[in-house]
Amino acid sequence: MVAVVGDRVGYAGPAAGFGGDLPPAAPDRLLLPGLVDLHCHGGAGGGFPDDDLPAVRTAAAHHRHHGTTTLVASLVSAPPAHLHERLDLLRPLVQAGELAGVHLEGPFLAQARCGAQDPAALLPGDPRLLDELLAGGGVVSVTLAPETAHADELVEVCRAHGVLPSFGHTDATAARTTEALRSATATGRVSATHLFNGMPPMLSRAPGPVAACLAAAGRGELVVELVADGVHLAPETVAMVFDLVGPAQVALVSDAMAAAGMPDGDYRLGALPVTVRDRVARLTTGGAVAGGTARLVDVLRSTVSAGVPLADAVRAATRTPADLLGRTDVGRLVPGARADVLVTDPELVPVAVLAAGVPLEV
Repeated sequence: MVAVVGDRVGYAGPAAGFGGDLPPAAPDRLLLPGLVDLHCHGGAGGGFPDDDLPAVRTAAAHHRHHGTTTLVASLVSAPPAHLHERLDLLRPLVQAGELAGVHLEGPFLAQARCGAQDPAALLPGDPRLLDELLAGGGVVSVTLAPETAHADELVEVCRAHGVLPSFGHTDATAARTTEALRSATATGRVSATHLFNGMPPMLSRAPGPVAACLAAAGRGELVVELVADGVHLAPETVAMVFDLVGPAQVALVSDAMAAAGMPDGDYRLGALPVTVRDRVARLTTGGAVAGGTARLVDVLRSTVSAGVPLADAVRAATRTPADLLGRTDVGRLVPGARADVLVTDPELVPVAVLAAGVPLEV
């Protein structure tokens, strides 16, 4: 059971160990920490890369009401002036606690693996530009390709601002990726942005970045994001990664875009039009998968359906991403932590959510 005092967890553990009055028993309910999503582009019709503040707030609230009580808003590659404008828009929401921070997915990515990113907005690594983008605060993570220009300097800029570097959207060899990882992991935490997606496939004589990232995660040096929504990855792939590296090195993410929680139709991801059919989002031109339509609780459910033990899947959606952010107050149910609680039925369907002790409508 969990007892809440104000906005904090007062007790978490067996009911027999609680000294106060006990609530009615609810054996068909699961009490989970509020979920932590490091990679989310929007939902409920609104996208974080857009300039519509009400829609941005609606998107953040949608995920919060579905159990994601710590949410990082992801942007996509765009011209520098546009990125500055979006950061100015989102920064007050970070300061107010509506968002846990902003994730810059680009613009220092590989053209060959741009995925649903606008190739016209991609740039070679520019440490001065990155420093300018991070100077105002609010950014908590940056995705960059390990082969981009000045990659090591970009990581140094991230470190100077207390920002998590994440390698992804890369066409690098295994050797180049390993070299970048060794340099980056020597100075702090590192992640891999949606492993497998936006990367060449792992082949026997060309293992590529996937093999390098899995090896680093297996050594405990790297946390890999997985978009385990049943679209981005096969369930066998998800289960295999958990078996190889364990839940402390996996962060489940939604990669959700504006269509999360919405019907099929036409949407946008940054500057690019997206068509959603049968809950799968693809660029209208070219057909590349363009983010997800699942919330993190849906990803959690899919992960368990793939055969991952519930406790492992929950850790990968809560404590592991919280640790990547350097947050010890969220992603866990322990005395003193923020009172973020997701209550589900046995099928992991939300029935109640507390955010900092405040009940939210589900």
